[in-house]
Parts: sequence; structure tokens; C-alpha cells
Amino acid sequence: MPYQIEVVLGDITKCDCQAIVNAANNKFWMGSGVAGAIKSAGGDVIEEEAVNQGARMPGEAIFTGAGKLPFKMVIHAAVMGQDLKTNDKYIRQSTIASLIIAEKNKIESVAFPAFGTGVGGFPMTACAYIMITAARGYETRSENIKRVQFCLFDDYGFKCFSDKLKQQP
Repeated sequence: MPYQIEVVLGDITKCDCQAIVNAANNKFWMGSGVAGAIKSAGGDVIEEEAVNQGARMPGEAIFTGAGKLPFKMVIHAAVMGQDLKTNDKYIRQSTIASLIIAEKNKIESVAFPAFGTGVGGFPMTACAYIMITAARGYETRSENIKRVQFCLFDDYGFKCFSDKLKQQP
């Protein structure tokens, strides 16, 4: 069943979804950017739970509790390795892996940041295209997800994702 895809401007730790996605490294250390904001708002327990699940290959995802945040879970998408570099393959695979986790856990709404565009240095326009295309490609397999939100922290990211969504209704 197709789900709604939306783009919003704001802080992912304050979005109105059941789960949020962390753009993580493959060992799940939570330093700066989205990961730092999630850890700061939700507490160290989120990072501890993630790190305890061990390293994964870039492109995979895991989930943890949400600590002090009001979500059912935090999905940690391993968008990059320890070199902090990413690519289109990792971004696509991480997006789909995160949606699979949300689906299996009967999450109805999930919010994503722009993967790899901070420390990973990946171009925002390319990220928007890859993530929206991946979300569109997964929606026919979804039975539980009703809404996928791309939550962008700045005007440029919001514009890039909004423009790509308009091109792929």
C-alpha cells in the first residue's frame, strides 16, 4: 500500500513520527551532526545500545530504544565506514534497510535526515534523489508504514528534497 512521503524543515528530534533514523557510521559512535543531536536529546543510552550491537557493513541498519526521546525507536543507518566517506550505494542500501526495520517493527511513521551530507560530504541534491527514489521503490512492499518524512535541518536541504519530491510524485 503506498505511503505518504513528505519533506519538512526542522529538528529531527522533535518530529511527529513514531521512529527517527540516525545517519550513522558503521560502528555506531554518535559524535556530531544528526547523531550528536539525537544523543544530546535522548541520552547516552542510545549510543550505548547501538555500539553494543557491534560493527556492521556500511549500507546496513540496526535499531535501539529512544532514550529520553518520545519515539518507539531510533533506527541507526550505517551510511559510512570509519573513513567517514559515503556513496550512492551506501545511501540507497541504508535507506532501504531502515525502511525494512520500520516495516518489521510495525512503525507507521518514520523520519529520515539527509544521509551523508554532513561529515560524509555527499552532495545534497544527489542524496535527495537517491533517498526519495529508494523510498518510492520500497512503498509497494510496505504494509505498516503510512508516512515517510524527510526532516531537513536547513533551507538548502529542504529545497533540494522538496524539489526532488515534486519531480517524483
